[in-house]
Parts: sequence; structure tokens; C-alpha cells
Amino acid sequence: MGTEIRTFSSLKELNEFLANQTCQFKALFEDYSQWLGSLLRDFETAHKNEDWFQKSAALQKNLKSQSKKPSEKADKGKKNGKGKGNAEDCCWIESGDIALSFTEQGQTEILFEAIEKINCKLQENEKFKVAVQQLARLGLGTTVDYIVYIQDDIPKKIVLKSKANSKGDETFKFMTELSVPAFYSSMK
Repeated sequence: MGTEIRTFSSLKELNEFLANQTCQFKALFEDYSQWLGSLLRDFETAHKNEDWFQKSAALQKNLKSQSKKPSEKADKGKKNGKGKGNAEDCCWIESGDIALSFTEQGQTEILFEAIEKINCKLQENEKFKVAVQQLARLGLGTTVDYIVYIQDDIPKKIVLKSKANSKGDETFKFMTELSVPAFYSSMK
């Protein structure tokens, strides 16, 4: 979606949104990982001795072995991503504002890049969940609306806005002056 602002009426609603995002990211991560594994198996006979293929296969093994530890996986992915800079230059052609590749190496590189970005989104989403849990401990509950700024599918900021119909506003105050003519007060 890119950039958006969404309003949630409760922490439960916000948590459901975050859980849904996490499920979507995990499913996409798994799909791309399987696609990458399939490609590497297909390319093995033709490119087994090439440097880029050996590096890609090693990175893919790291992804598999660390699938239960997303924080470590992202850190290693970033290190490996920086190390690929020279390999990227040899299979990419700049055409205006886009890069083009006609190689298997290019196909594996975009899959690795997508997997790394999705993993980073998973981590950021988990950090935001922890922050939301801290809000729940404060006891804000349903007395406020949660206006969330979402950038690149990841919640970044929350504005807390008091609801117009919160309990403090529900109490009705009525003030008036009552005048009673002297005639009625003397009858007592």
C-alpha cells in the first residue's frame, strides 16, 4: 500500500491488524524462499562452479537454518547483501531509472533482496507489537482512538486521540437557577 493513515478504535483492533500483517509477511517470506530454493536447484547443473551460484546457495542455506531466528537472519542478510555489491554490477544494465538483467544471477538476487526486505518488515512489525503491548499496560483501552501512520506497510507512529464519547464525556451536567416566587416560600 505504501503510505497511509489508519484509525483503530481499540488496542484489540490494532493488534488484529498487526497479527494479519505478520501472517502476510511470513507467507510471502515462505513463498519467496521456496521459489529461491527451486531456482537454485534448477540452476545447479549449469552454474554449480560459478562464484555467484556458490554464494547464493550458501545464503539460501543460511535462510533455511535461521528460519526460526528472524533477528539473526536479517542481520546476516544485511551483511551478505553489502558483500554482493561487486556481483550485482556484472549482471545488471542501467536503462533510465531501472536496472535490467537477463541472467539467472539477477533472478536470484532480486529474490534475496525481497526476502531480506520482508524479513526486516517482520522485525519492525514485531517491535511495533511490543510498543502496543506497553500501551495496553498503561490502561488506555477504549478511551482513545489510535491514529496510526503506516509507511511501506509498517506502522511507524501513533497519535492517541480521546474519544468524544469516552466515560468522562458521558456524564451529563445540568446547571440552572430556579427561582421560586415569595408567595410559595411563605406558605410553608
